[in-house]
Amino acid sequence: MEGRIPLIGERFPEVTVTTTHGIKKLPDDYKGKWFILFSHPADFTPVCTTEFVAFQKRYDQFKELNTELIGLSIDQVFSHIKWTEWIRDNLKVEIKFPIIADDTGEVSKQLGFIHPGKGTNTVRAVFVVDPESTIRAILYYPQELGRNMDEFLRMIKGFQVADKEGVAIPANWPNNEIVGDEVIIPPASDVKTAEERPKQYDCFDWWLCHKKI
Repeated sequence: MEGRIPLIGERFPEVTVTTTHGIKKLPDDYKGKWFILFSHPADFTPVCTTEFVAFQKRYDQFKELNTELIGLSIDQVFSHIKWTEWIRDNLKVEIKFPIIADDTGEVSKQLGFIHPGKGTNTVRAVFVVDPESTIRAILYYPQELGRNMDEFLRMIKGFQVADKEGVAIPANWPNNEIVGDEVIIPPASDVKTAEERPKQYDCFDWWLCHKKI
């Protein structure tokens, strides 16, 4: 992966980072768990502050899904500590997940968190990594747009259902406009399976079948 950012389906690159919870080795320290690594442009900025509060408000829900959160920006650890103290003292929310202090920018460069036209700050990037340390999703948001944390909860739930059941997850699940909270059966790859599908599942056609979980 040298010379380019990692891609979906690849192993998360090994990095040793300084965080507000001490030194951590990624992805090994989170093996056996899902984790969401998310970068933010800078400490003491308004949109980032709303994001950290939103993540913390849902932290227990993420933990129930065997998922940890890890923040990151190109700030020193002292800045992270002071900022989280400000959030605690002024917004009455204690940030309980670690924040990486990538003050050299090396981790951000390796993961593609610094984009042209956005200065030296990191964009709002998100990496979703599974318990086998495989990257399952990568999302990028511009600095001016805050993220939707409920979507990340939905993604984790969807990935876990897809992995367990061998199915696909429809749009807006579990509130899909066609199949509601049901899931999609992978399309048949041969004639015999295609003929059997409507006998086994509810189908609009042999290539669009669904079931409850």
